[in-house]
Amino acid sequence: MKEIINIYKKNTIAIEEYISTVVLGIPKNAVESADSILKKYNFIQLMYEVDKEYKQISPVVCRTDREMTGVDSDKSHYFTRFKLNEKGIYFSNPYIHYRTGKASISVVVDTGEKYTILDINLILLLEHLRMIEYNSVHEKFKKIVYLIGSTFLAIVSIMLIFYGGYMFAMILLGIGEIDFLHDIFKSIISITLGLAIFDLAKQIFEHEVLFQSFHHPEEKQYKVLGKFLISIVIALAIETLMVVFKIALNDHTHMLSAFYLMIGTTLMFVGLGYFYKTITK
Repeated sequence: MKEIINIYKKNTIAIEEYISTVVLGIPKNAVESADSILKKYNFIQLMYEVDKEYKQISPVVCRTDREMTGVDSDKSHYFTRFKLNEKGIYFSNPYIHYRTGKASISVVVDTGEKYTILDINLILLLEHLRMIEYNSVHEKFKKIVYLIGSTFLAIVSIMLIFYGGYMFAMILLGIGEIDFLHDIFKSIISITLGLAIFDLAKQIFEHEVLFQSFHHPEEKQYKVLGKFLISIVIALAIETLMVVFKIALNDHTHMLSAFYLMIGTTLMFVGLGYFYKTITK
């Protein structure tokens, strides 16, 4: 919603000029020609007419049906801030439509003896004007894929967290053969990786399923990637620490290998810092 409104506000003049051209080309008896108008302009959701006293004088014509229940009802509460421009047209502020739940605007056209009201779907309008790329079938398919993928990632992360908790419980209870240093670090690594993967799944679910974006700013993608990389580097640092401790306690002949491992992990930290410095600029 916020993104659509921002695009609309940045291009308000061009969009209103286009809508003005469309609505001024509609016949005065718009409701009688509603079927052809709705077919020609897919971004128009519905239309109806009111008289100069703001009383509804026509059914509400939608794409699927015509509603007669509102005929003769008072619509004056919708016209409290009503003011026509020089072309005899009024544009409302964007809002969430009560039928579709999509970002919409209402347009009122003065046809002389009455007013014609049209509700316009902003998403379809912006797509029609090539200001966004939107395809309902593609978007639904993409959401399903992201939903399934993020769900499986969440399940894997929960399994890793439970496995880490299981290893920790085994250590506490003294069940089975226990290598304390190895097992405790294994528990920590499993939990850390589980949290990292869960955070990745959460980011995918929030940005691609719940709050679908029509544009994909690089900063958002970098933020998701950065948080995931931080968790991975922390897990590798813990693993490096475990290996260094094991070598120091058991086999000093491999200290050079431990040193190289520490250098590699340090370089990853440096690379991550450079990554953040670059995307910040």
